[in-house]
Amino acid sequence: MRWLEVHIDTNHAGLETVQTLLSGLDVDGVMIEDEEEFQDFLENNHEYWDYVDEDLERHMAGRSRITFYLEAREAGFAKLGEVRIALEGLKKEGQDLGTLLMTLENVEDADWENNWKQYYKPMEIGKRLLVIPQWEEADPGDRVPLYLDPGLTFGTGAHATTRLCLTALEGLIRGGERVLDLGCGSGILSVAALRLGAGSALAVDIDDKCRDAARENAGLNGIGPERLDILVGNLLTDETVAAKIGGGYDIVLANIVADVIIALAPRARGLLNPGGTFLCSGVIEGRAAEVKAALAAHGLEVLEEREDGGWYAFITSAKL
Repeated sequence: MRWLEVHIDTNHAGLETVQTLLSGLDVDGVMIEDEEEFQDFLENNHEYWDYVDEDLERHMAGRSRITFYLEAREAGFAKLGEVRIALEGLKKEGQDLGTLLMTLENVEDADWENNWKQYYKPMEIGKRLLVIPQWEEADPGDRVPLYLDPGLTFGTGAHATTRLCLTALEGLIRGGERVLDLGCGSGILSVAALRLGAGSALAVDIDDKCRDAARENAGLNGIGPERLDILVGNLLTDETVAAKIGGGYDIVLANIVADVIIALAPRARGLLNPGGTFLCSGVIEGRAAEVKAALAAHGLEVLEEREDGGWYAFITSAKL
């Protein structure tokens, strides 16, 4: 039997979080390597060693890694896909958990980077959308197809926060809207808004990798730069970027994290047309009340609150 040896690199603080994530996916029996624990052992157990092998010290330097094994067959590759998508969701939370880089060894001739794709299938989201991976074929029927290549950026539609935003967009888009997508990632929300009938969108992210991903996903859906503009920069720290973004949007999207949404709250009204909507998500249960209070403090009335798996989204409008 062949096995997949899977490594996830994190930091000392992230070991417990990643182990809990894996346990929730029924991946147990993991091996943990951690330089901090290794050095602590050396410091407090001098009686058990006379010297430390230099190769071992080099091996442990800077390392906080979890290793586990999966069978190199269909079920193992399916589980690999689940872990990959779950790690994307963990990155989205914005915690300092290191790189969260997943690597494999001992795969022999199996092409794992493509094998996981066969387990990421078309997903029905809400009442109108069908998210279809680029490599899949599907008949959308009465649904609006949304073609997507997640690549290495967050935004596959599988995470609860993305689903919350997509289902909310179904009811918000009536045709011709001007949309601003802050923290666009793969561009899934911008592209979805345009596929649902919005007139134009500006997608913004601080990561320049997102520009290529969003442009590619727009192209998969027949959307050109005349409808989707993409800007790399930080609205909160760069006034040049803020000036380029401007205002007058019918819908502003922010599927980010609680701290960034709170920081955006003072600016949100200035980005909106009268009667416009600020839709935000990426808020874990323990931060929901804090985010709502920040929105209210800056004149944004929560019209609707949605929850999915402990994550929250808020549909808000500027108070008159």
